Amino acid sequence: MTYPKIPIKEPIAINIKEGDKYWWCSCGLSEKQPFCDGKHKTFETNMVPVEYKAEETKRVFFCGCKNSEKKPLCDGTHTKI
Repeated sequence: MTYPKIPIKEPIAINIKEGDKYWWCSCGLSEKQPFCDGKHKTFETNMVPVEYKAEETKRVFFCGCKNSEKKPLCDGTHTKI
């Protein structure tokens, strides 16, 4: 299997809370998208989750295609794949 797997070709909107940390799934295998559930370890992908610390409470759009240049946030790359 090629990694990262593309679980969804659109951004995933999440309401985040200031000061909280979020662990974005970089391999695409997690069943809790867009966040990591540890599946990268099971399939030995050599990929690790990306930490995102919320600087303010707001809605953000996490990358669902796993190919954004602005990981973990969406940059529109999904429209090109």
